Amino acid sequence: MKKKLGPVIAAVMLIIVIILILVIGKKVEQVLPSDEIQDLTEYYGLEEADEVAVIWNDELSGVKGKFSQGMIYLDFQTVHDQLNSRFYWDANEQVLLYTTAKEIVRATPGNTEYYIGNDIVSESYPVVYDEENTIYLAMDFIEQYTNLEYELIENPNRMILRTQWGERTFTKVKTPTQLRVSDSIKDPILAELPKGEELIVLSEAEEWIQVAKDGIIGYVKKKMIDETYPVTDTFEMKKEEFSHQLMEEPVKLLWHQVTQQESNSRVVNVLSNAKGVNVISPTWFYLNDNEGNLHCIASKDYVAYAHEQGVKVWGLFSNLENSEVDSTYVLTHTSVRENLVNQMLSMALQYNLDGINVDFEALSGDVGDSYIQFIRELSLKCRDNGLVLSVDNYVPSAYTQFYNREEQAVFADYLIVMAYDEHYAGSDEGSVSSIGFVQDGVRNTLDANVPAEQLLLGLPFYTRIWAEKPKEETGDSAEAAADDYVGYELSSEAVGMAEARNRIEANGADIVWLDDMGQNYSQYQQGDITYKVWLEDAQSLEKKLRVATEHQLGGVAFWKAGMETSDVWDVIANEIK
Repeated sequence: MKKKLGPVIAAVMLIIVIILILVIGKKVEQVLPSDEIQDLTEYYGLEEADEVAVIWNDELSGVKGKFSQGMIYLDFQTVHDQLNSRFYWDANEQVLLYTTAKEIVRATPGNTEYYIGNDIVSESYPVVYDEENTIYLAMDFIEQYTNLEYELIENPNRMILRTQWGERTFTKVKTPTQLRVSDSIKDPILAELPKGEELIVLSEAEEWIQVAKDGIIGYVKKKMIDETYPVTDTFEMKKEEFSHQLMEEPVKLLWHQVTQQESNSRVVNVLSNAKGVNVISPTWFYLNDNEGNLHCIASKDYVAYAHEQGVKVWGLFSNLENSEVDSTYVLTHTSVRENLVNQMLSMALQYNLDGINVDFEALSGDVGDSYIQFIRELSLKCRDNGLVLSVDNYVPSAYTQFYNREEQAVFADYLIVMAYDEHYAGSDEGSVSSIGFVQDGVRNTLDANVPAEQLLLGLPFYTRIWAEKPKEETGDSAEAAADDYVGYELSSEAVGMAEARNRIEANGADIVWLDDMGQNYSQYQQGDITYKVWLEDAQSLEKKLRVATEHQLGGVAFWKAGMETSDVWDVIANEIK
């Protein structure tokens, strides 16, 4: 019986030994580090031989560059959106532009030569090239105009790009170790780290530390490194000096609407009534075709008379009068835009203007970059010829951000915030320019990094008389039953200060001051029509002018001559000194 049990016991013991070996092996395997080497091409997600990974401020970005002719290239959109928005690409005419404080840089795809103003610069590589309708810019070219530094490391190709500087934390390897993909010894090895290797510290945990070395970001055991120490990055920032032609006294600008040549003679009456005005802006020029040509009703005699009165003339250039003109086409084609700029300059010099006032409105968001490029190009011409450049702007809103007021202020001398048309023909009824609307318009423009001394507050001399005419009976129609049904037809008429007051007095209506609106209000009845008026007058204007003085703005502007009452000029003189 014992002889029969022997083999069984031996088999059981063998099984136990095998199990122990497996268990111990498993335990040993759990504590032994992996010796798998991570493929760095896979790690960086490189799929093409010419691709370059971008490690941006010690983070592995999703951006991929291109390596060609010994140079790293980045796609235009990345450059424009994340590095330097002053680079401008005209897809219509295939030209790259960059505007400095003094000149325009111009390059075309595939060429090793480019222009800085009229000077030709030659490189050993194309500064810009086109690959399958994607535009790429050379890093050396980008670096000339952008605050960045970069380094190329090969095998595989990766670019260490830095656009932020300050204090960073470093450490050194105390004992030779490995840089791993994550905080686990079972993860693949990214790099072998010899003793004394310097590492950039990104984050720390209890046992592991995240570090970067040569654009490789991974983890090492804390016990394998020395104490950390801070290092302050030094970088000489590129800072262009942009000069501005500002008046020594606050600007008091009056827009003068001139619709035909014969109306220019009215300048005598306009200026005789406008006490204290030091700039007049006649509406003389407008974009008249898709080639960038202008319609002009300017008058040299007008300018000469204004100068005799000590008043400067900033001619207004608009895009609104000819509805057949495609402003987007004009602004997005470099040759057409240049023609427009040259014509504006020619007109300004021909008529001895002191400045140019740009009033381009109703633009679509997709023309934003081209509009700003227009302002840049125009500003260089104006500065070279001693012309003050002012640009009219809506009050800031989500749908007007593309006007890029901050960049306008870099190149233009003055920005004018048109703090009126809060309510307009076709909108619901209300004030043309309540005090809150004005305050928000100024505050939000300043918050857009427009310097106060370059900002002019545009205010209205007109008001709107709103008419509510009852609709005809609709019975039990679905329209009348709707919750948002309005039982009247609304219309409005823009009138001057005196006309608004005359109509109120003619109808025997009371005038009530609305403190929250900062203006007087009245309403009256004529037959079945109700008229409502939020008045613009000397009293409301005084409150608005104080917004300009409180913020120490560069001055004020008024739309438009002839709609004011004479008492406003004393108020303006008292407030704007």
